[in-house]
Amino acid sequence: MSKLSVYDMKGSALGETDFPDALLETVKGGQAVHDAVVAYRAGLRAGTASTLRKGEVAGSGKKPWRQKGTGRARAGYRQSPVWRGGSVAFGPHPRRYDKKIPRKAARLAFRRAFSELVATGNVRVLDGLAVAEPKTKTCVALLKSLGVQGAALIVVDKLEKNLVCAVRNLPRVEATTAQSVNTYQLLRYPVAVITRAALNGLRARLEGETGRNG
Repeated sequence: MSKLSVYDMKGSALGETDFPDALLETVKGGQAVHDAVVAYRAGLRAGTASTLRKGEVAGSGKKPWRQKGTGRARAGYRQSPVWRGGSVAFGPHPRRYDKKIPRKAARLAFRRAFSELVATGNVRVLDGLAVAEPKTKTCVALLKSLGVQGAALIVVDKLEKNLVCAVRNLPRVEATTAQSVNTYQLLRYPVAVITRAALNGLRARLEGETGRNG
């Protein structure tokens, strides 16, 4: 069993909680993590960049001037990529960047990413999280009391409006739920602040994924 320290909202230690080592993976899964992050970031790309081919640029097919005798370079059509206002050679066109990753690999990647946070001692477990007012200073004070100075991921069982409003003005802090947190988020933030209820949700999620893989 891995021991995780439990704190209250004022940063006072309340003891420890156990997390099964059987649900953690720190040996294999490195390549799965890489594939999961690449697939996630590729899925964020819009793929809407578009340029015009020479057949799509408006204009007639008339030769701009005669072939010889003008002293100018030969020109066959005004849609040429070398002309201003012409087409674009080898330019981007709308496409999909999303990538598929096997379900077992995605589950392994998530388990490995979470295990690394646990192994490095960068998981702070909160006995409970109640944000009375939608103010940024509330979240700042909470992170400061837990000794978190940089970026952090807050994982709760259920997102409340006050918490979302308190976090959204902090550029390096994000709040999510135990059911929706993904591998990329676990890697992006060096510290994870997880409520007790959310930790139970993550444990159930990992138990279910381990059962399906096994």
